[in-house]
Amino acid sequence: MAERYQNYVNGVWNDASSGDVSTSTNPADYSDLIGEFQASSKADVDTAITAAHDVKESWRRTSSLARGGYLLKAASYLEANLEEYAQAVTRESGKAILESRGEVGRAIALLQYYGVEGSNPVGSVVPSVNPAILLYTNRMPLGVVSLITPWNFPIAIPIWKMAPALVYGNTIVLKPASATPHVATLIARMWEAVDLPAGVFNLVTGSGAAVGDELITNSKVAAISFTGSTRIGMNIASQAAQRGKRYQLEMGGKNPVIVLPDADLEQAAEITVSGAMKYSGQKCTATSRAIVVGNIMEEFTNMVVEKTNALKIGPGSDPDSIIVPVIDQASKDNITSMIARGVADGGSVLAGGGVPSGSDYGNGTFVQPTVINNVAVDAYVACEEIFGPVLSILPAGDAEDALNIANSVEYGLSAGIFTRDLNSVLDFADRIESGVVKINGETAGLEPQVPFGGMKASSSGDREQGKAAIEFFTQTKTIYVDRSAT
Repeated sequence: MAERYQNYVNGVWNDASSGDVSTSTNPADYSDLIGEFQASSKADVDTAITAAHDVKESWRRTSSLARGGYLLKAASYLEANLEEYAQAVTRESGKAILESRGEVGRAIALLQYYGVEGSNPVGSVVPSVNPAILLYTNRMPLGVVSLITPWNFPIAIPIWKMAPALVYGNTIVLKPASATPHVATLIARMWEAVDLPAGVFNLVTGSGAAVGDELITNSKVAAISFTGSTRIGMNIASQAAQRGKRYQLEMGGKNPVIVLPDADLEQAAEITVSGAMKYSGQKCTATSRAIVVGNIMEEFTNMVVEKTNALKIGPGSDPDSIIVPVIDQASKDNITSMIARGVADGGSVLAGGGVPSGSDYGNGTFVQPTVINNVAVDAYVACEEIFGPVLSILPAGDAEDALNIANSVEYGLSAGIFTRDLNSVLDFADRIESGVVKINGETAGLEPQVPFGGMKASSSGDREQGKAAIEFFTQTKTIYVDRSAT
């Protein structure tokens, strides 16, 4: 019988009021049932929000050094249990085990970074025109923050939201993706293990359709931080704006790399394939378009196809696997339909194009790594996010043309260029419409100490991670102290 997991609310594990559960399975093997998880209702979310609301003042009044201390203890706990958590990430999300270990390592780094942030100054003393007045600013927490997180980074993304939220004095309710609830319960276990005060962190599992609105519209919620699809993100923005709530959105990407004729083609091809195909392209920062300038097209394309065909397809538990299962059948169907549409629109499949055959793949959601060329710049497959191991190769007449193609889509999350020319680098960095810019580097892969976010339809504009996180999770208070009054 499958193990049944509970919500974590006000420091207590409990069942949802609905009495219903949903299941989570291993995308590499349908028969591997991970467990049963609470199918929460609006009432369960309200209970969790109320728990967070009831302790928000006591948590705000807790020293920021003490708040940071809980994060540092959580980092130590996670470090001691890294392999257990990494194996859980691989089993539930399908991610390659080496990447899962890296993701847990990133979560540890985030907890350490924001744990130390608790000892840093958060305000400033400002000169006043009146020398008798002490004029200073302070940063105040927002209150209760709803965190709605995706399945592709089931531990790193929740941590990079909750770590700054907590250290800056907010209380939180986490609603993880329905595909990865088990990893979320492990996050709750971490906070329980370090004795985080009851109610400061709360976890409710369930479908977005059942509980999403309450996380946004409940009057006790001050802000919402969301990572996921553009469609859902825009709905959150609308609902939050109508109610005067703060919102932070990280959404889709259609990330390009530009390859100029002077580039190191071996390096460019290797990094492009890595950015497009690792974790089967299921990253918002994955490389989706390679825009190639001049007469290097054939050589670069041949390199990319050769490297793509050499990638091993298999379960994430195999350390040699690069192409792992996509998250579920719906995702698999969407990816294969996008490839078919690309072909129907005139594209040519140079590698992959379907699903792998054989008994090793029949019980999971595997898709072949795919390279397509001969697609128009404005073709659907070249403009819309696929979230799978699919790379479109597009020609450009010159660097100016390439930049125009790169900027032609609605998204602007991450972008890269391969060149040795400094002028091209500086022009690209200045003009590309993207929140993250990589020079001779992979579009995917980010460090926790710098801001992360996109432009255009990729983001609401508020940056996550680094010191920029304080801008979303706090508000500024300006304080005048008139010493003449004494």
